Amino acid sequence: MKKILIISDTHMPKKGKMFPEPLLEVLKKNIDYIFHAGDWTAQSVYEELKTYAPLFGVRGNVDKENWSNTLPEKVLVDMEDIKIAMVHGHLGKGRSTPERAYRECEADHADLIIFGHSHIPFYEQKGSTILFNPGSPTDKRRQKQFSYGIAVIDQSTITLNHHYFS
Repeated sequence: MKKILIISDTHMPKKGKMFPEPLLEVLKKNIDYIFHAGDWTAQSVYEELKTYAPLFGVRGNVDKENWSNTLPEKVLVDMEDIKIAMVHGHLGKGRSTPERAYRECEADHADLIIFGHSHIPFYEQKGSTILFNPGSPTDKRRQKQFSYGIAVIDQSTITLNHHYFS
């Protein structure tokens, strides 16, 4: 069984100097992996997150500093019989961010597609694929609350939940 913290669009330090306490509480618990779907803004976010758990991340559209060139546009991970694809969601064709993310990963036949970009929490089953956007723990924009996601993968079963805080 694996427990995964899913975040995106931290936009730090512009939208926060440090991680909010609700997120820090999760990071200090038994998280097996962290997935960050882009728009980190600063390398310090990457460096801090990798001190908590193994980290998978992609480059977002605002990640312009040199360090972010080492981040891929897409990540593919097989974990306990679940195939995970992750993109930021700003590339490709499609009217909505979920549609762009799906089209960018469709050929990968992923069980789960993680994306960000819109800052809007999203969960939808499309055929045999789950589309999941955790929202943002630091830049809620027009959302009522900040958010992140938790995935629990147990063999070929995945449970996903959004967690909200003010």
